[in-house]
Amino acid sequence: MRSRIFVLLLVAIMALLAACGSPSKEDVMKKLSGKWNETKGYELQATMEIKTGSEPRTYDVVVWHTKPDFYKVNVAQAGSQDSQMIVRNEEGVFVITPSLGKTYKFQSDWPTQNSMPYLIGTLSDDIKADKNSTMVEKDNMYIFETASRNNHKKVLPTQQIHIDKKTLLPRYVSVMDENKEEKIRVTFNKITLGLEHKPAEYKVDMEAPPSEKKSQSEQTGMMRYYPNLDWNGTVLEEETVPTEKGMRSFMTYGGGDKEFVVVQEPAETPDNQLPVSIEGDPVDLGFAVAALTANSIRWEQDGVAFFVASSTLTPDELIEVASSMSPESSK
Repeated sequence: MRSRIFVLLLVAIMALLAACGSPSKEDVMKKLSGKWNETKGYELQATMEIKTGSEPRTYDVVVWHTKPDFYKVNVAQAGSQDSQMIVRNEEGVFVITPSLGKTYKFQSDWPTQNSMPYLIGTLSDDIKADKNSTMVEKDNMYIFETASRNNHKKVLPTQQIHIDKKTLLPRYVSVMDENKEEKIRVTFNKITLGLEHKPAEYKVDMEAPPSEKKSQSEQTGMMRYYPNLDWNGTVLEEETVPTEKGMRSFMTYGGGDKEFVVVQEPAETPDNQLPVSIEGDPVDLGFAVAALTANSIRWEQDGVAFFVASSTLTPDELIEVASSMSPESSK
């Protein structure tokens, strides 16, 4: 009888220890929210690999964030001088392209509406927003799988957030397509919590002269880009016309339910860096920041200015077109 009682007590103790050693998803979420969102500010360095185009592209990312609404994000392509910066300060949201000497100003609440895999606060919001999110433990990590809320959520609906058990900081994020194939990976190399920057450090510098670096289009002639989409029934018609800046390409896609036009031309370098107000909301395509309206999306990449317009595509589909654009020598 005593041995049976002893066995029952041992089983109960072991069950209690196991329960204590395996925190629930809710317990971990609460700890993460407190650690990531209650900090007064942070600074991080990350590497972002994008696998959605014909060739993988790697970018170095540096983020500053000071509560409540100050952000500075610099994204630079590895092995290249090309970079873009997103700044949010008390005056608005700015997108700066140093290689072109251009600054665009948006009246936007970025990044409130759409999460970014390199902003740890929005990752925490993703976990809380998805009531069907799951958590598993593997080795020394918690792995959350959630619905993504980023600009690519239609084609990249799922993400896995890998979190170090000891530090409770993200190690990397995998953003996946509907087949659970990884298309974007953000690897966090260094995260410093509690680091605040003064508002003056988020000021946009308007005085720096434009870069003298020649764009790819100025060096070799404009490389044409094509959307990499599997939309059945869509037929392409092309036309190129000369302009004062070079050649302007018109690609008209029609013949099906999804009709749109893609315009490409060499990007201009302005005479000064005064910010230009632009219509729409900033959308991070990964390789560039675009301006999205209900019927159009525009951005600049590799010295080329892109404009996609449609009366039939949804904003998500416009983003899908923009994200799929890749250089090709021929169709």
